[in-house]
Amino acid sequence: MSRLIIYSTASCPICKTSKELLHKWNIAYTEKRVDQDRGALKEMMQISNGARMVPQFSIDGKWIGGFSDLTEWHMDGKLDDLVT
Repeated sequence: MSRLIIYSTASCPICKTSKELLHKWNIAYTEKRVDQDRGALKEMMQISNGARMVPQFSIDGKWIGGFSDLTEWHMDGKLDDLVT
């Protein structure tokens, strides 16, 4: 399993954009679809202290936030050790 997890749904355009950016940045990720897996939804809500919007991201089991948080982490170089 990848260190970065994206919690997403099929109908979320920001989720799609997030996955495209992660691919462009050469960052491996595991996708957990909260619209298909209630366990993934429960996990996302526990990690994120109750967030209900997607996408949400975690690294090594620690919540980093949503799309804007992911892009900030990237701009700050905090994702550099995840590049494959």
